[in-house]
Amino acid sequence: MKLNASYILNKYMTFFILLALVILFSFFSKHFLTFMNIKNLITQNTYYITAAIGLAFVMIGGGIDLSVGYQLSLVGVIYGILITELGLPVPLAVASGFIIGILLGMLNGVIITSIKVFPMIVTLATTTVFQGISYTLSQSKSFRPFPEDFRAITTANIAGIPFDILLALIIAFVAAYILQKTYFGRYVMAVGGNREVARLSGINTRIITIAVYGICGLCTALASMIMVSKSNTAASNMGPGIEFTCMTAAIIGGISFKGGKGTITSLICGVFIVQILGNGMQLAGWGVYSQYIAKGVILIIAVAMDSLKNMSFSRKIVKKQNDTVIKEK
Repeated sequence: MKLNASYILNKYMTFFILLALVILFSFFSKHFLTFMNIKNLITQNTYYITAAIGLAFVMIGGGIDLSVGYQLSLVGVIYGILITELGLPVPLAVASGFIIGILLGMLNGVIITSIKVFPMIVTLATTTVFQGISYTLSQSKSFRPFPEDFRAITTANIAGIPFDILLALIIAFVAAYILQKTYFGRYVMAVGGNREVARLSGINTRIITIAVYGICGLCTALASMIMVSKSNTAASNMGPGIEFTCMTAAIIGGISFKGGKGTITSLICGVFIVQILGNGMQLAGWGVYSQYIAKGVILIIAVAMDSLKNMSFSRKIVKKQNDTVIKEK
């Protein structure tokens, strides 16, 4: 019974934290648990969820991508130039944005696997590069308005459900299926768990790494499309900072910094924990700066818990190996 309770608590910890926050803020503000606020929380987070799913692939594969924010910025500016200034048809502009997003992500993967430098350093460098390109292309100006067929991404409804919510659900379902039911997903887990063992077992770790960064780039382009459609504006200062929220959500959602584990369901719970924290504190009148402190503290706690879990897992492996050696003797 103890083991079952421990297993359930460990597996559904993110969900329990999310539920606790909902209950907590419903007491602090009468406006929190209303239909309008819950609807806004869901619709305002579709691009966060989409970007976080892309980053999750990278983190589960044992990497990190700090350039996500300026990838969003750069692709958004490209949407703005192609649609509002050049008058390119929306499907062609969107397809171009997707291709550019994939290429930006794959560029990170190629550099990381070619020069074998820690991903954080490489993506910190490409962040600056993408920032420079974004501001060079935009000349620090905003692009608006966007045509209705592009805005339909967030204004249209299917069976009463906003299209961007359906899109985020589809992306989440496909991502979960890939990670849990396909050989590629298993390879990503294996590479994130132990790159050298994965390589020795015949997995092309270089291709897997480039692929997960490419997937991250595609999800970033999708997130940028939703973000620009929702705001009806594209600018270079839109996007930066999202990577921190996505990374915090991923760690809270049980995706380890060391890679090799994580689920999309827990990731989405992690996104809503971060956003509900901000929304609830704002409605309770706790101020913006308090939100920064709370988010930072939660990130530290999540990283500490992840580290403790990894240490506990390592001890179990060592103990198992020692027990095996003793039995053989």
